[in-house]
Amino acid sequence: MRFPTPLIEAQLIHRYKRFLADVRLDNGDEITVHCPNPGAMLGLNEPGNRVWISDSGNPKRKLRHTLELMEVPSSTTKSTVLVGINTNLPNKLAEEAILAGQIEQLTGYSILRREVKYGENSRIDILLEEDDRPPCFVEIKNVHFVREAGLHEFPDCKTARGAKHLRELSNVVKQGGRAVMLYVIQRNDGDRLSFAADLDPDYVRAFEEATKAGVEAIAIRCDISTEDITARHIIPIVS
Repeated sequence: MRFPTPLIEAQLIHRYKRFLADVRLDNGDEITVHCPNPGAMLGLNEPGNRVWISDSGNPKRKLRHTLELMEVPSSTTKSTVLVGINTNLPNKLAEEAILAGQIEQLTGYSILRREVKYGENSRIDILLEEDDRPPCFVEIKNVHFVREAGLHEFPDCKTARGAKHLRELSNVVKQGGRAVMLYVIQRNDGDRLSFAADLDPDYVRAFEEATKAGVEAIAIRCDISTEDITARHIIPIVS
């Protein structure tokens, strides 16, 4: 996925109220931008971090700019790593990866639909369909949390909504469908994914119950630059 317009480099001043961040542009101007991420963003909110923002080009929008990328110390090298923080992107990244055949487990479907109603007042991120196969319900989560070298973790805060989605996927399997949890990792300094039981034990229990019920889980890591993001590398999920 290429960014539609060149990103603008800036410096993080402060991220607050979940969806707001103040940044300083190279010319010294300070502006408030939209932060499209409801999570805690642990390890990413340090004032002074280099960030990249997109410009909607719409002067009538309340917040014209959007926070897209942050640069933080890598967990595996002495260098830095780019982290995608926009939680609106993983569905698009997953769709591109599926259509490109990057996720072998999700090949063989001729129809891909997004945001399809199902379950108890829910919408599945991606529904894959083929005449001679059960429908495949794919729920997508964004990952960018790292505390240990090379280990991505989810979630970075409590997510009752995430646990609800796991229960919905379990019901899909019980009804004869196929259900997949797809974790899209918007950073590239890790080689495995695990779950932060200390931050949200309820989610971890829900995940364990879902996988016992037959829900599949896949993690795919992205390559990231200031020009584009591509979900490309399948990595193992570990306990």
